[in-house]
Amino acid sequence: MHDDQHGTAIISSAGLLNALEIQKKKIDRVKFVVSGAGAAAMACIQLYEALGAIAANFILFDTKGVIHADRPGLDDIKKRFAQTKKSSLTLSEAMKNADVFIGLSVGDVVLGFPYIFRGALDVRATQINEAMKLAAVKALAELARSAVPDIVILAYNEKNIVFGPNYIIPKPLDNRLLSTVAPAVAKAAMESGVARKPITDWKAYTDNLNERLGIDNQLLRIIGSKARKNPKKVVFAEAENQKILKTAQLVQDDGFAEPILLGDPKIIARIAAENNIDLEGIPIIDPKSDDAEEKRALYGNLFFAKRQRKGFNFYESKKIMRDRLYYGCMMVETGEADAMISGLSKNYPDTIRPALQIIGLEEGTKKVAGMYIIMTKKGPLFLADTTVNFNPTPEELADITILVAREVKNFGITPCIAMVSYSNFGSSNSPEAKIMADAREIVKQKDPSLIVDGEVQANVAFNKEIIRDNYPFSELVDRDVNVLIFPNLAAGNVAYNLLQEIGGFDTIGPILLGLSKPVHILQLGSQVRSIFNMVLIAVVDAQMKSSNKKIIKDLPLRKSR
Repeated sequence: MHDDQHGTAIISSAGLLNALEIQKKKIDRVKFVVSGAGAAAMACIQLYEALGAIAANFILFDTKGVIHADRPGLDDIKKRFAQTKKSSLTLSEAMKNADVFIGLSVGDVVLGFPYIFRGALDVRATQINEAMKLAAVKALAELARSAVPDIVILAYNEKNIVFGPNYIIPKPLDNRLLSTVAPAVAKAAMESGVARKPITDWKAYTDNLNERLGIDNQLLRIIGSKARKNPKKVVFAEAENQKILKTAQLVQDDGFAEPILLGDPKIIARIAAENNIDLEGIPIIDPKSDDAEEKRALYGNLFFAKRQRKGFNFYESKKIMRDRLYYGCMMVETGEADAMISGLSKNYPDTIRPALQIIGLEEGTKKVAGMYIIMTKKGPLFLADTTVNFNPTPEELADITILVAREVKNFGITPCIAMVSYSNFGSSNSPEAKIMADAREIVKQKDPSLIVDGEVQANVAFNKEIIRDNYPFSELVDRDVNVLIFPNLAAGNVAYNLLQEIGGFDTIGPILLGLSKPVHILQLGSQVRSIFNMVLIAVVDAQMKSSNKKIIKDLPLRKSR
């Protein structure tokens, strides 16, 4: 089994079946022109023949021209597909009457190789036979005809992806490939008698496949793919830090963002040299330098226009632009950067304050909220509010819930929300429990389409049997909860830290929700991996908000006396 031969044959066969379906043509009646007659080409046309194609309907070309029966040195397979007589027919002439063109002169990516082998290995198949190849072909073809998940559409920056002329084989990032192709191959191996370890519980097998794939990493793969399709400028407000500089290099190398560093160039250069970090091509700005004086004046003027009746005079507005957090936020506000990352070495309130003062809330939002993503083995779990609001009211909790639900939808995931407490659906009359029940009612009034219920204990929310047997009225019955809304900051923060440290899960966050433009705040002491993931989030956030971004025009500068 060779990927460049049989793998190509399987993937192209799936595409061929669907292309013929769209054209309403029968495989035994169409004429093929094949450019290239190497091992990959011969593997493909033999599999097409197994699907019903007729050998006489193929015209094969190699570097010497048309392959014909009189040519010396042909093996038996090539003889079967060769033209009966020598011909001077050119490739362009042959294509005039062809239904299908197959280009096999250069290798390219395939979708099936690892999944085909997964199914074969799991049943301990003694070989990969024709039946298994055909099973993979049909599984891929059928998958392309089914509805494409939102998270896959998100990854390719499309409004929709549907079966048709522009989509005849599944996308490589479709997480259903493994659980579709591998079982099909395994079943074919069993039915054709080459399996030594038959599978009896197919649901358990499929669940196991998804665990092998690492569903917990699927969201990051999708976000990464989306970020790379439309890179954004990301300003790092705390660039005098080895972790930030290392992340900037990784981001630059990966190509999904254009980093901008704020800090003293001499300090940054020293740290980079000491840690072997390559910052070539990355702009460095020192807000305190003489070179930044003109920009500070502009930013100070803009800030004064925003805050002149909110505690800042003109002198203070200009002076505060020497602070990298304020300077970075103003870069985002004016469109000179698309997003800002900060908070690695400062307290959360000190970091969020400039963003609120300069960028402000998005339209229709009353409060910001903080959300963490916990990357569990069963998929991402979204937690809020974990960083901002101490003791929210039912109305505020409802707003937080709607904010989080919108963000989860932006990631291509349907939110299933549990309003968690120490009570289950009215089992306690305490004010704390009632807050969550009231918040749920407000959410349903504002957005009846959301799947949300509570108040409910966290363990009950995840136990389908308890929910089904004891609370059959709940919207959470037989659903997989993926969003937890906590009654206060203490509960959310404790839960997040326990899951991170004891559960050993990777996390992304805190993600700041509700700002009109992307500013994201790191957890104190975050590692490079966490910072890198946060930049991915910031880039995708910027992509989503860019259509509504308002670039502030220069205002006339007020002259200081």
